[in-house]
Amino acid sequence: MKSACAQQVQSLSSGKELLPEPCAACAARVLSVCDAIDDCDLDRLAAITSVQDIARHQIFVTEGDPADHLFNVTDGTVKVYKLLPDGRQQITGFLFAGDFLGLSFLERYGCSAEAVTRVRCCRFPRKQFAAMLTDFPGIERRLLGIASNELAAAQDHMVLLGRKTARERVSTFLLMLSRRAARSGGTADPVIPPMTRTDIADYLGLTVETVSRTFTQLKKDGFIELREAGVVHLSNLPALEDLSEGF
Repeated sequence: MKSACAQQVQSLSSGKELLPEPCAACAARVLSVCDAIDDCDLDRLAAITSVQDIARHQIFVTEGDPADHLFNVTDGTVKVYKLLPDGRQQITGFLFAGDFLGLSFLERYGCSAEAVTRVRCCRFPRKQFAAMLTDFPGIERRLLGIASNELAAAQDHMVLLGRKTARERVSTFLLMLSRRAARSGGTADPVIPPMTRTDIADYLGLTVETVSRTFTQLKKDGFIELREAGVVHLSNLPALEDLSEGF
C-alpha cells in the first residue's frame, strides 16, 4: 500500500498523479524494482535515469566491459548470453518487461545482452543507484528478491539442460513464455515467441532441427497448434504442464 507520501503527488486541478517522466507513462513499473518507491520519491530515481531505445539485434551490454550501469527493461525482449572462445554463444536467459539486468557485485559484466526485439529500458549509473539504497530499503528488498529469483531460474535451467528431453524442454519453454505474457498483462494463450528458432535452440541446448521436429511432434500429439506468423496455441495446457514436469 502506498504511504501518505504518495498522496502528496495528486494534482489539485486535474486529480492526476504528478509523476516524473518517464515514470508516468511506464506500464512496466508495477512489475519492476521501481514499484518499491513511493510516487513522490520517484523524482530522485528519475534524476539518475536515462531512457534507452535499443534497436533489434543491438548489443547493449558486452561481457567483460566495466559494469558501470544497471538496466530495467520496460518493453521488449532481451537475450542474455555468454560467448565461448571459439565464438559460439550460450543463451542463459531471456528478459522481458519488468526484468532487471546487471545485478552483480562483479566489476565487469559477466554476460552480454542483445535486443531480440526493439527494446526500451531505463539505465542507472551503478554507483548512484547503490547510494540510494540507504534511503530506500524497499529497493534493496526488491533487489534481494530479484537475485533470489535469478538463482532459482539458473537452477531450473541447469535441470532443463542436464536432465530434460527435447519434448520436455520445448514444453517448459512455451509455458515460460505463456506465464511471462500473463504476468505482463498480455495473453497467456496463444504464445508468440519473439525470438528465432536458432535462439530457442541455443537456450534449450538443442539443434534447430531438433526444435523444429519437436514442435511438429507436439502438434501431432495434440499438445499445441502451430498457426501463421509463428503463433503457438497451447491446445492441451494440462497435458503440456505434465510433459514439462516429466510425467
